[in-house]
Amino acid sequence: MWPFSSATFVPATSIQGLAGKVILVTGGNNGIGKETVLQLAKHHPRKIYLASRTESKGRDAISSIKSQTSQDLDIEYLPLDLTSLPSIKQAADHVISHRDRLDILILNAGIMAVPPGKTASGQDIQMGTNHVGHFLLTKLLLPTLQRTANEHNADVRVISVSSEAHNMAPNLDTILSTEKLAATGPWTRYAASKAANIMFAAELARRYPALTSVSLHPGVIKTDLYLPNAETNALVRWGARIVGPVLFGTVETGALNQLWAAAGAKKEELVNGEYYTPVGKHRTNKWSTDAGAGRKLWEWTEKELKASGY
Repeated sequence: MWPFSSATFVPATSIQGLAGKVILVTGGNNGIGKETVLQLAKHHPRKIYLASRTESKGRDAISSIKSQTSQDLDIEYLPLDLTSLPSIKQAADHVISHRDRLDILILNAGIMAVPPGKTASGQDIQMGTNHVGHFLLTKLLLPTLQRTANEHNADVRVISVSSEAHNMAPNLDTILSTEKLAATGPWTRYAASKAANIMFAAELARRYPALTSVSLHPGVIKTDLYLPNAETNALVRWGARIVGPVLFGTVETGALNQLWAAAGAKKEELVNGEYYTPVGKHRTNKWSTDAGAGRKLWEWTEKELKASGY
């Protein structure tokens, strides 16, 4: 709808004013998450929460970002383990108790095609990390997001980082069954979690239209997400070394689409609940347009969380 190229969208000049805004980025310690925090920081928001699991990496990222911008920027490390529901609640409680607003929430963190496993609450490790964890974080932050959205001329955005891998996702019945999902391969489980990201973003927009909620594909980029696969898969290792330099984009270009969606596009340029490919290209998507699927995913996730006391 509002297509941009990486040449026409330049974060330094294209991002709207961020003065007074509070931002939270999950997985902000490396890759496109770190690049996203860096570029947003250059526009001097009121506060950025850099959320990640490993404190040393999070603090190193903040030091690196401040060395490239300003030591006076308010960037705070926020401990967040998306496989742990208590950790997610602690992170949300910290934000809620210290901030009266939240303008931009970027759900960027994720894992890709890792070996089989489950979260402490029993979900597939990829579905639990990439979808369920972010669902709970958003749910707990909803009162703050809604309060901010009720202000005059408010512009509150929730950005779900998905992937074109959603095209490889199994049917909804498999996505919503931990047992059936466990019987599939690592890439299918990853694709299922990315389809869930799209459905979640769309359903969030339906249920809370005062928020602008979109999902997106960052592009094919070489990030640390490939490391676990390169260690165990010779084909991935070969691809990263030989084909990667040709096919993979840089972290800088990989962050452009979420930067555009979070702070570059005007509010009226975004179709609430929809899916975007780089940079700023609105794509019709079966997962975003299927309201029934979105409702079923939402209800399944609520049921999973309720079973664990959340």
